[in-house]
Amino acid sequence: MSRPAKAEETGVTALRFYNSLTHAKDEFAPIDPDRVRMYVCGPTVYDRAHIGNARPVIVFDLLFRLLRHVYGPEHVVYARNLTDVDDKINARAAERGITIRQLTEETARGFHEDVAELGTLRPTEEPRATDFICRGGDDLDMIKVIERLIARGHAYAAEGHVLFDVASMPAYGRLARRSLDEMQAGARVEVAPYKRGPMDFVLWKPSRDGEPAWDSPWGAGRPGWHIECSAMSAAILGEVFDIHGGGIDLVFPHHENEIAQSTCCFGEERMANVWMHNGFLQVEGEKMSKSLGNFVTIREVLADWPGDVARLAMFAAHYRQPINWTLKGLQEAEKTLAGWFEAAASEAEPRPAPGVLEALADDLNTPRMIAEIHKLRAEGARKALAGTLGFLGFRPEVFADWRAAHAPQAALPVEAIERLIDARLAARKARDFAEADRIRDELLAAGVALRDGPSGTSWEAVS
Repeated sequence: MSRPAKAEETGVTALRFYNSLTHAKDEFAPIDPDRVRMYVCGPTVYDRAHIGNARPVIVFDLLFRLLRHVYGPEHVVYARNLTDVDDKINARAAERGITIRQLTEETARGFHEDVAELGTLRPTEEPRATDFICRGGDDLDMIKVIERLIARGHAYAAEGHVLFDVASMPAYGRLARRSLDEMQAGARVEVAPYKRGPMDFVLWKPSRDGEPAWDSPWGAGRPGWHIECSAMSAAILGEVFDIHGGGIDLVFPHHENEIAQSTCCFGEERMANVWMHNGFLQVEGEKMSKSLGNFVTIREVLADWPGDVARLAMFAAHYRQPINWTLKGLQEAEKTLAGWFEAAASEAEPRPAPGVLEALADDLNTPRMIAEIHKLRAEGARKALAGTLGFLGFRPEVFADWRAAHAPQAALPVEAIERLIDARLAARKARDFAEADRIRDELLAAGVALRDGPSGTSWEAVS
């Protein structure tokens, strides 16, 4: 196996990322530079993904591209899971009269289609939760993790359930940086007589009649949500890995509970060395909600805009900050991208310009990255601009096809437009400027704008 790319080859001397665990921007040092490992919590596939789901997909795709550039594509493993067993999945499948596998296969296909149009790479690994419940043999799975937690005194079985004993872990709450009392006050805690403590959470629960179920030492049932990611990440990436990512809404309880399960199961101080979280997304200044009528799916955005425009709009704010998803932001992104593509060379090796690389190496500073791309355009660095756009996942041919398909259409046939242009030219030669202006106005009313230049008169359709 070849060694990772050297700093002098990539132009990067150090990567620095904000670590939610330490609350500091730390220099990144992978456990093994030959196998840099990242896990990101993926979607629960019961319906079309919304535009808020697109933010972590795009943010961590950018990080994946950066890590591949610095360490070499063959040295980076990116795992993003699919949650394909869940109460919402069960309810939707029952409503439609199909199995959960049929529902999740269909929805996963839709998710893959949507995020591919956003210019994202497929993760190296995409584990499905149901494939890791009980794998048999010595392969790590959810049931084995739960058994080990019980054996180590961190979990207990009660009335067909298995629960994590939060009181058994003194360090619980270190990611959220809240005490047990604070977390309990702020959480919607399920009250159940079989729980030893109010914050104890479910690792395994019995399935009701008609619900999907798997055999286990505690009876037929299914796993809790949190145990899924602990088992899948450990099975694919190891007991401790480099980076764990997701949305800021997952810090508590999901990621806090993942840390509790994984560290207590494997006897490690950490589950991942670096925790990275993207900020919330609002739509036109308000929290996205079906009740407010501003719930927007990725598919709905892609019906009106090319994926590259949505991708650039996501980069307008730093990933850790909230982002306001607006029509104006999409319009500005489309205008910006058009200018970049017009100024870029037709071909170049996908490679970031030094200033862009420095911005990304500084905790994925995308606003600074955009400023550096504007500099490339202003300086006429056509090849560097093209290489940078390719590296970032922007596709000129996709954008050009979309613009052509959405270009305004003139209300007149081309022959009629050309006849009127000739008539206007004749009027100008005869110094009948009133007639020339009348023809220009007639064409404009028909959606045709004229441009007079040294080489003659050209026209374009306008809305």
